[in-house]
Amino acid sequence: MATMPAIMKQGKWTPWLYLLPALLIMAVFIVFPTLNTIVLSFMDRTSTQSAAADCVAGQPCWGAFENYRYALTDPEMTQALSNNALWLILMVPATVAAGLLFALLAERVRYEKLAKSIIFMPMAISFIGAGVIWQFMYKIETGEGPQTGLLNAIIVGLGGKPVAFMSTYPLNNFMLMIVGIWLWAGFCMTILSAALKGLPGEVIEAAQVDGANGWQTFWKVMVPLIMPTIVVVTTTMIINVLKIFDIVFVMTGGNYGTEVIANRMFKLIVTDTGRSMAIAVILIALMIPIMISNIRRFNKQEEER
Repeated sequence: MATMPAIMKQGKWTPWLYLLPALLIMAVFIVFPTLNTIVLSFMDRTSTQSAAADCVAGQPCWGAFENYRYALTDPEMTQALSNNALWLILMVPATVAAGLLFALLAERVRYEKLAKSIIFMPMAISFIGAGVIWQFMYKIETGEGPQTGLLNAIIVGLGGKPVAFMSTYPLNNFMLMIVGIWLWAGFCMTILSAALKGLPGEVIEAAQVDGANGWQTFWKVMVPLIMPTIVVVTTTMIINVLKIFDIVFVMTGGNYGTEVIANRMFKLIVTDTGRSMAIAVILIALMIPIMISNIRRFNKQEEER
């Protein structure tokens, strides 16, 4: 009995000892860089004095928050913010819907594993590589030679005129989203397929016995049951789209009205550190509500169990 206090004391600190390596890694590679980014966001382009030093006489100035004024009011930044919003509105639901459709259809084909492997395969390609591949798909030849881009070759072969997919606004934004959907649909399919396979068979059978057709069974039984998984996939895609960079950087460089937040941040990192960091802080701030909602939802699910 005399050893009980020592055992209890050891038990109190032991979990923290196991967590210590992870906490140290998070502090060095996440917490410190985040705090440093916030500090730099209030500095000028040289990171040596307050951002107010970059104010121009006769123009609006927010003092130490000057970099944030730029990030929220500059025409190129407002274009980037509106494009990110467009990506969120269109690409996120399209990718989740495509993943769910592929998950449903793959279960009904004979070679399910092969079909899923083919759909998931783009995830094995780096986003940079995917951008290069689709550049060839969208390429246009402006001279007299034949069209080497696949889509324009098909269009010309059918008697149409070649289209400058990457330099025609707003068409270029939609074509970039297609690349994103092609890349991420396989990920969504994999997660949603696992959720569908976990559905209790007796519930589906009961719905069919009650006279529900396939469409009714899907919307009124299957979708409500897998809704937590759909929410997880959707929030994951929202985060991915908010920080979308590789596709835009490789295919257009943010030109022709395709600028996005992360690409603008990358362009300014060398020439204007303060503004670049302010954009990074805004990007983090946009993601925080999504992470908080996810944590609350997970906690609620744990309480229900």
